[in-house]
Amino acid sequence: MSARRAEVTRTTAETDIRITLELDGTGQCDVATGVPFLDHMLDQIARHGAMDLMVRAEGDLEIDAHHTVEDVGITLGQALTQAVGDKRGIYRYGHAYCPLDESLSRAVVDLSGRPGLEYHLVFARGWIGDFDVDLLKEFFQGLVNHAAMTLHLDNLRGENAHHISESAFKAFGRALRFAVTEDPRAGGAVPSTKGSL
Repeated sequence: MSARRAEVTRTTAETDIRITLELDGTGQCDVATGVPFLDHMLDQIARHGAMDLMVRAEGDLEIDAHHTVEDVGITLGQALTQAVGDKRGIYRYGHAYCPLDESLSRAVVDLSGRPGLEYHLVFARGWIGDFDVDLLKEFFQGLVNHAAMTLHLDNLRGENAHHISESAFKAFGRALRFAVTEDPRAGGAVPSTKGSL
């Protein structure tokens, strides 16, 4: 496969975001969003997805982190769409279970060309430090919408909010890694009976 790389810049009145994504990387991560917990979660995607990821984001954090977190998800989705191209010869589907101590999460990905999110992370508390856990769904919704993927994300068990979040992001990174991997038996075909995705 040719180099599967994308650079996307997205600027609005609320945020200015630049992302570089290399699908066939080694897990290198260089992120600075101004939201430390989001940086930590993006690192999970890159490392466990074996993708190289650079993110620079400036947002209206004086209001709150909502716009920054959501718009990073949107921009990452746009970068993923560019990097994966026409999806010829990839597996298309990926799934992973990842534990972190008492927490266990499952992610199932379909690079279907249709956005769909089933998000089932339940938290006993609303904040991890100064990070609002509601923003995790906003991140994934933005990503799914702009990557045109189906994602089922479930926490199967867990108590600690940090562990639940981190196991979910690890599972997503791992599932995405498998979905974008070249299938040696596909012969370069698009993995769909429709002939396109």
